[in-house]
Amino acid sequence: MKRILVDMDGVLADIFPRFFELHEKETGQRLQMRDIEGLVEADAFPNQRKWVSAPGFFRDLPVMQGSHEALKKLNDKFHIIVVSLATEFPNSLTDKQLWIHEHFPFITWQQIVFCGNKNILQADIMIDDHPKNLDIFPGETIMFTQPVNIHISNSRHRRADSWAEIEKILLP
Repeated sequence: MKRILVDMDGVLADIFPRFFELHEKETGQRLQMRDIEGLVEADAFPNQRKWVSAPGFFRDLPVMQGSHEALKKLNDKFHIIVVSLATEFPNSLTDKQLWIHEHFPFITWQQIVFCGNKNILQADIMIDDHPKNLDIFPGETIMFTQPVNIHISNSRHRRADSWAEIEKILLP
């Protein structure tokens, strides 16, 4: 059975509504997705590290549209591992685990990996929004479209703009 690594933030959890909300609250500036295209989160939102370091930030993020249904289907056919670079932000660990169990109850605790570097993991396929993770992964890659990667065209990475597209790629 093929193993698929699925990133959490920006792929399963929609972090941008929270970033936009906190940015506007702190600066009075209302940003749109087009305003942050091509920027990593820390450059788009100067206080991003402070926000993601705070307890509770990750606990009630919205679920990415279509991810629940698609991941459930994939979980029936593949060995799914939800992976997140969470150890840099220790306050996020419990929040992220509780969030996954609440929104994806079919993902067991044995299918969750919190780490500091994704290149230590072995799998056949990786679904992620950050090129830094996909570029070093030796297997098949699917780049989930987000502002950070919108201008990147790497022929090695298949691009998916939605979970419906991921289903089409992996469940023909």
